[in-house]
Amino acid sequence: MTPAQDGFITDVDGLKIGHHTDSRRPTGCTVVLCEEGAVTAVDVRGSAPGTRETDLLDPLNQVDKAHAILLSGGSAFGLNAAAGVMRYLEEHDIGYVTPYAKVPIVPAAILYDLRLGDPKIRPDAEAGYKACLNATSGRISEGSVGAGTGATLGKLQPGLPMKGGIGTASFKLEGGVVIAAIVAVNCVGNVMDPSTGEIIAGARSPKGSGFVDAFEWSRSGVVTDSGNTTIGVIATNVAFKKTALKKIAQMGHDGMARVINPVHTPWDGDALFAMSTGTSTATIDVGRAGTLAAEVVSQAILRAIKTATSFPEYPDYPSWNDMRNIQ
Repeated sequence: MTPAQDGFITDVDGLKIGHHTDSRRPTGCTVVLCEEGAVTAVDVRGSAPGTRETDLLDPLNQVDKAHAILLSGGSAFGLNAAAGVMRYLEEHDIGYVTPYAKVPIVPAAILYDLRLGDPKIRPDAEAGYKACLNATSGRISEGSVGAGTGATLGKLQPGLPMKGGIGTASFKLEGGVVIAAIVAVNCVGNVMDPSTGEIIAGARSPKGSGFVDAFEWSRSGVVTDSGNTTIGVIATNVAFKKTALKKIAQMGHDGMARVINPVHTPWDGDALFAMSTGTSTATIDVGRAGTLAAEVVSQAILRAIKTATSFPEYPDYPSWNDMRNIQ
């Protein structure tokens, strides 16, 4: 099995990733394109989600394939970017076939990044369209780009927050199975490296070193900061139906819980999509696929943190690299 740090979600054949980063303020969106269509399911765990077309992805409902998934900043305003993705797909004659038109299926999820810069600047339909134009296979940018541009983390009070981002990872198994993920990290909690047990990013202690202890915070009664969310996409080339992908998305959330504490809170809108392109004849059972999905989600989160960069105009949100250089 290849190391996750060497992989990208585009290792799954049939997928392209496109970022649009808004130069006017830290925000943006990311599109996962599958022009041939991919069977897709979703699992939402946070209590403050902002989503689009997620009901359609229920295994009980009719349409089983999505043509793109949008991850966006801008809070609920950012859902408008999906209209630009639909425009791009329609121009390329891609969509669910109905008697009178091909209708592109574009589920979406957003994160809250309005705290940095002018909150009236957020991803719109043009941003979604540009993300599609930028879509590519192979190596893709990570960190403070696309949906991760304005992401922040560690907002447990009275801590001081840090910069979040977007990251990707993949596992390739002998026989041709690929399990991959891309995750935008904008969580309220701290992020821990499970290989060491060390908190690597989160709510910085106002005392000058270390981080706010999540358990101490939970006992303190201090209200935390609102406006968070970690969102992402798990993908595989193995042919799965929606019911199996629903389970894989559920198990993928274990990867969030492995590295983010607390997670799935009332202040987060945590959501994971799971996609199957079915481009391989390789097989793997759902339980093993879900186990690998959880691990690749956690690795994508760590990569999002370690590739994020801070912005000089927002010095109160240092990145992991900034903190490491200080230490």
